[in-house]
Order: sequence, then structure tokens, then C-alpha cells
Amino acid sequence: MQIMQSMQYQFSEKVSHLQASAIREILKFTSVPGVISFAAGNPAPEAFPVEIIREISAELLERNPIAVLQYGITEGYLPLRELMKSRMQNQGNFDPERDDLIITSGAQQVMELACKSLCNPGDTLICEAPSFIGSLNAFKSYNVNLVGVPMDEDGMNPELLEQALKDNPDTKLIYVIPNFQNPTGKTTPLARRKILYALAQKYNTMILEDNPYGDLRFAGKDVPSIKSMDTDGRVIYAGSFSKILAPGIRVGYGIAPREVISKMTVCKQVSDVHTNNFGQMLAYEFMNRVDFDAHLAKLREIYRQKAGRMLSGIQEHFSEKIACTRPQGGLFLWCTLPDGADMTGFCQKAVQEYKIAVVPGNAFMVSESDQTSSFRLNYSTPTDDAIDKGIAILGQLTREIFD
Repeated sequence: MQIMQSMQYQFSEKVSHLQASAIREILKFTSVPGVISFAAGNPAPEAFPVEIIREISAELLERNPIAVLQYGITEGYLPLRELMKSRMQNQGNFDPERDDLIITSGAQQVMELACKSLCNPGDTLICEAPSFIGSLNAFKSYNVNLVGVPMDEDGMNPELLEQALKDNPDTKLIYVIPNFQNPTGKTTPLARRKILYALAQKYNTMILEDNPYGDLRFAGKDVPSIKSMDTDGRVIYAGSFSKILAPGIRVGYGIAPREVISKMTVCKQVSDVHTNNFGQMLAYEFMNRVDFDAHLAKLREIYRQKAGRMLSGIQEHFSEKIACTRPQGGLFLWCTLPDGADMTGFCQKAVQEYKIAVVPGNAFMVSESDQTSSFRLNYSTPTDDAIDKGIAILGQLTREIFD
């Protein structure tokens, strides 16, 4: 009898180097009974406007079911596009003379489409180090030369950014998350944003500004976007309904000069034809039907309370040798262990022995082999009781190791 050999798979160069992230390994433990997870990045369950979503959904399917279920256009549901253009113009993020807007399948698709449209294999894309792992993996899938620039308290270090631009004259994009950055929770102040834009002008590259958390500011004053400074069409802006309505509807949007949106549209046609109509219509009806400013105020209060609760617990229970950011909004804060500490070992011990899941900081670096002594905590997803209990337990571990 002939013995058949098992198929040997040859993956494409685009994906052969991609690996499962450290976050996924940690998240495996979150399903273990008794584990308290600070590793997620989901909106708070109490932030979902379930009743109004239920009402709108029923009315959409009753009033116009075929429009909900039929194909749509790639650029997005026109009423939603027009509404968002107006809202973004009022915020200084949309120039009707130059820009266009596309509705995407979540904001992460803006990052993927921007990279796909503008970057060839080997081109340089500069990002903050650390940065959002979903975007990093999207960039890596296009075989770009991904260069991480370390952050200080005000975001991406401008001197190191300029050196990276000098070292990489083929840089096509600078990717930044200026508001309540994932994973650090840091906000880039106005002066630093102006410097980043000036450097993009000086070295003739574009900026990809990711702002999924900007509406969730619960402390301090709003800072103008980099997009609002854009005088020569070099900023792509990404926004999302995931944190202000529901991530499951997968509705985001990108704003850029018309020529760029045109290419992104063609790329999106190849990827998924169009963003799902139901989610787009739901987002549009929701924004028209509710007092949206009051809705955002409710969300901000939820996250203000949760962040304050976690920070108070950290102050009470953590070793004083642990430094933590104090975010002005968003969903995350960033804790840094003393120099020389085994961060990965700490995170493993926390989940395996103490049943507290956090995300090791190297998961957010350009390469997971890059050195960092920090880890990320999420305060939006766990309940108040879980925050109190989990931070107390994690604090006990920090004192046992570092005091």
C-alpha cells in the first residue's frame, strides 16, 4: 500500500514571518476559572446602549430590510459619510476642498489600507515604541521596514524620530496614536504634535493619525489633532465607533486627501467589498436619534470612575518601585518595573500563580525580542469588584518581589 506524505505548506512571504502574539498566550489563561483579567481592551459592558440599539435594529429591519441586507458601495453608506464629514469638519479634521472620507470595517482597516496603498515591500514605516499590536501586525504583513521610536512622557521622542527619518530616507508613513495611546495611555501635547508634523514636512513623509479613544477624555483639555494642522495633505486620520458605540458592528472611518482615499477604496474593494450595511445604518441612526454629547459624557464618567478606582488601588497596594502612567482618557495604563526586573517572568507569575492576567509590554514592541520592563493594564473591561480584588492581589506580588 502506498503511504501518502503529509502536505508541506509553503506560506507566502507576506505572512510566513508572522507569529502568534504574546497577548494571545496570556489571554489563554483568561478563560481559566478564577482568573481576573486586566489583559483585554474591550469597552465596559455598562457602556453599551443596548436598549436603543435593540429599538433601532428592529426598526431598520421593519422599515427597510432590503437596504440593510443588500450590497452597499465601497466608500460607505452615504448618510453616515455625510454626517461624519460634517462632524469631522467641525472638529477641524476634514477639509471639504481637499479631503474625502471612507467608512471602514473598524479603524484598524484604515491602517491596513493606508499601508497597502502607500508602502512597497522594504519601505520604512515609523511607529511609536510601544504601539498597538493590531496595527503592527497589519504593517508587518506588507513586509515594510518597521522602525520603532521610543516614547518619553510626551509621546514619540522627536530627536529620535528625526534620527530615524535621516537613517531611513524611504520612510512612507509615521504612525502615531496621540490620544491616550494604546498601550501606554499617554497623550501627546500640542507642542509635540506640531513638532511631529514639522518633521513630516521636512522629510516629506505622511502621518497616519490613529484616534480611536479621542472621544473618551475624562480629564484635562482636548488637544487639537495633527490632522487639524494639515496644510499640505500629508495626514491620514482614523476614527472608530468601536469605543463609543459597539466594536461588534465593525464600523470605523478614514479621512485623507481624495487621491489617497481613492486608492484606499480600490484596495478595500479587494478586501471586503464594503463595510456591513447594518452596522453603518445603526451608527447613523444612533447618532441622529440620541443626544450624542450626553452619551459621550456618560461614557467618560464610566471610564473616569474605573481609571480612578484602578489608580487608587495601585497607590494603596503596589510597591512604590512600580511607576504607572495616569491617563487622561481611554482604556489603558502602563506600569513599569524597576530596571533589571524580569518583566516577562513577572507577568507569567501573575497569571499562573496569582490568577491575574496582564499583557507583557514586549507584545507591543516592533519585535517581541525588544527589551522593555513595562506591562499594560486595562480598566474598562473588569467589574469594579474585580478591579479592587485584582489590583490588591497584583500589588501583593509587586511587594513580595520588589520591596
